[in-house]
Amino acid sequence: MPTRTTVTLDDDVRQKIEAEMRKSGKSFKETVNETLRLGLFSREKISASKPFEIKARDMGLKPGYSYDKVWDLIEEIEGPDYK
Repeated sequence: MPTRTTVTLDDDVRQKIEAEMRKSGKSFKETVNETLRLGLFSREKISASKPFEIKARDMGLKPGYSYDKVWDLIEEIEGPDYK
């Protein structure tokens, strides 16, 4: 059952609703309801999705190399003329 209510829209939201009304040819009521449904549906979908997880792997370091001498590593990989 539809419920009638008063909502105060910020100017930027009102402008976007009006632009969407012009584009779609739909009424204010239809545009607001459709926009709210889309926003609420996307929130449900985001909260239902599995959180992103990074699986770190030890890449190791070849024997004889050290992260303390990064420039030596770069020179080893790129050659002496890398600069």
